[in-house]
Amino acid sequence: MLNISPFGIKDKVNTDKYRSFGLFAKKEPSKKLSKLLVITAGSLILLSFLPWTQNIRGSGFVTALDPSTRPQNINSLIDGRVEKWYVREGQYVEKGDTIIFISEIKDNYFDPKLIERTENQLSAKRQSLDFYDEKIDALDTQIDAIEQNRKLKLEQARNYVKQAKLKIAADSIDYEAAILSLEIAERQLNRQQELYEEGLKSLTDLETKRVKQREALAKKISADSKLLSSRNELLNAKISLNSVYNEYTDKLQKARSDQFATQSAYQEARVEVEKMENQLANYQVRVGYYYVRAPQSGYITEAVTTGVGENIKAGDPLITIMPSDITFAVEMYIPPRDMPLMHVGEEVRIIFDGWPSIVFSGWPIISYGTFSGEVVAIDRIISKNGKYRVLVAPAGEEGNWPDALRVGSGANGLALLNNVPIWYEIWRQINGFPPNYYLPEGKEGDSMKADKKK
Repeated sequence: MLNISPFGIKDKVNTDKYRSFGLFAKKEPSKKLSKLLVITAGSLILLSFLPWTQNIRGSGFVTALDPSTRPQNINSLIDGRVEKWYVREGQYVEKGDTIIFISEIKDNYFDPKLIERTENQLSAKRQSLDFYDEKIDALDTQIDAIEQNRKLKLEQARNYVKQAKLKIAADSIDYEAAILSLEIAERQLNRQQELYEEGLKSLTDLETKRVKQREALAKKISADSKLLSSRNELLNAKISLNSVYNEYTDKLQKARSDQFATQSAYQEARVEVEKMENQLANYQVRVGYYYVRAPQSGYITEAVTTGVGENIKAGDPLITIMPSDITFAVEMYIPPRDMPLMHVGEEVRIIFDGWPSIVFSGWPIISYGTFSGEVVAIDRIISKNGKYRVLVAPAGEEGNWPDALRVGSGANGLALLNNVPIWYEIWRQINGFPPNYYLPEGKEGDSMKADKKK
């Protein structure tokens, strides 16, 4: 069978009757097989030169493009107790619809007439402000009257001082005249005395001169007395002037002190009024927080707080709402080595979980079940999972993503890059090299800009 011996048995045995001889018989290679191998090798060589679209793969999930339309928790703004639910999970609500009613648990707000009583207190405080205003006006009038009276009284006292000065001047003249008359009378008396001694004048004439001298002396003493009295009147007038000034100054200062005290009380009352207004506004706003309403239209997805009579704290989540009017987007994550290849405006093909698709990553044209997207944002910092987050939004004519999408469902993205031959892509994958770095049209790197400047 192995044809080791030089003696064969082909001539002695009919080998065609036995199948085993046919299996080990030497056969000539088939020409068809050779042609097939040559054609296959040529086809592979030709295929290796076909274009292949490089891409970056990233997985993620569906989200909302606008942060305001993403799922949000509705929190309680006050401490309270759940009294009544108005919705159920899965229900559609319009903006402003009541979701839950909360009652008070703090004793500071138990009074059912709290707002009414606070308004009454505020009204009384405002009336006290009016009273303070009237008192300040009355004190202003009083101060004006005191100033006017002081002006008149001071003018009157100054006139008294002027009169006293004029009287002193007149009495001084009378006093000088009296001195002069006395001197004349004394000289006449002395001459009359000499003439009497010589016998030329009678005793009667001498006595007459003595009488006149005594009269002149009396007038001089009277004029001196009047002058002193006038001087005392001047002093009294000055004292009266000072007294009037001091008296009305004291009255004026007291009235101004009362005015300042009233103004201070007015400001304190005004501060209290503003505090009570603020308190009243807080009470009124707090009453509005008893009814938790939908901030926007959407679907109730999950009730975090359940039951009736359960106490809640301010800031605790009550329920989760999913807005209805949203624009979908995909959050996909790419490794740091591929991050420099991503640019805003980059085309991305999206594959959603649950939608049938046939994907040829290198030939996106013949892929089926993928949706068109465009990179709208790339995070500047790395995420906790060690990758960079890329936000992709619908774009192009194929940007009508399925209406049945839900936020949070899985998605895979293919960011399309350069077109290269298949053999180059195989070589790159074998060596573990990243895709070729390139810039989209209309964008230039810093190095290129620097070269142009040079």
